[in-house]
Amino acid sequence: MEIKDALKEINKFSRRELKEDEVYIFDLVLCDNDIDRDMERFSDNALKQLRQLFIGKTGIFDHDPKSSGQTARIFTTELITDENRKTKYGESYTYLKACAYMVKTAANEDLIREIDGGIKKEVSISCSAGRQLCSVCGTDRRLKACPHIKGKSYKGKEAYIILDDIMDAYEWSFVAVPAQINAGVTKRFGGQDEDERIKSLEAAHRQDEELIGELCAALREDVVRLCFLESGGCRSKAMAAAADKMDVRELISFKEELKKECRTKAVSQLSEDTASDSFESFRV
Repeated sequence: MEIKDALKEINKFSRRELKEDEVYIFDLVLCDNDIDRDMERFSDNALKQLRQLFIGKTGIFDHDPKSSGQTARIFTTELITDENRKTKYGESYTYLKACAYMVKTAANEDLIREIDGGIKKEVSISCSAGRQLCSVCGTDRRLKACPHIKGKSYKGKEAYIILDDIMDAYEWSFVAVPAQINAGVTKRFGGQDEDERIKSLEAAHRQDEELIGELCAALREDVVRLCFLESGGCRSKAMAAAADKMDVRELISFKEELKKECRTKAVSQLSEDTASDSFESFRV
């Protein structure tokens, strides 16, 4: 964008017409469509919504909503797609680029130097996502839980959250530690309460998996013991190997079948012993 076009957009936000020597203009990447360190990503629809919502939004520091921290403002945005670069899930890489300006003052001379020197570089956006979809099953995690834990794979499909239906964009901030790997952007959604709720759900899923693992171990021990009682050591070793590949339902069903076999064998043995005792008595 040429400086005259940039000034035209900037002056839509100023009370008087600013000149070229009065403003400092810089570019920044707000976010992208790749999976970040929080195992979340924006949908293409979300990026389009954010492109419109971030025009005119103020830049602050560390998401501290004090007016004294306002330092810059976005005056234009654009979506850029790199067809030669792919995301972790195989789609073309797209990112949201913004142009921001600040009025040159004695107070922000050091900040401008830090931006030019690459010290102040990472930024974070603050917005609200109306839907948070599981990449495996499509469940909206804002409405109900699903059993898929972020970062784990299910039948070769990695679980992460797709952020969609952006309700509002609040601000963008200079920060120290970015979450998004490719764009160098950190973000927050819905506040701390929502983050804590998601963490609690994930902890519950992990606990359920641990309980299921303990139940499977106990069932496998029962299966091996019943196999030994029913037919001796040779079959128990073979059944132990087979049981290692069974899930909870299969183990429960197999255990019940073995219990039936053991009961049948016990009744049969009792009948044989009774018949033998009667024969011995008759002989006496």
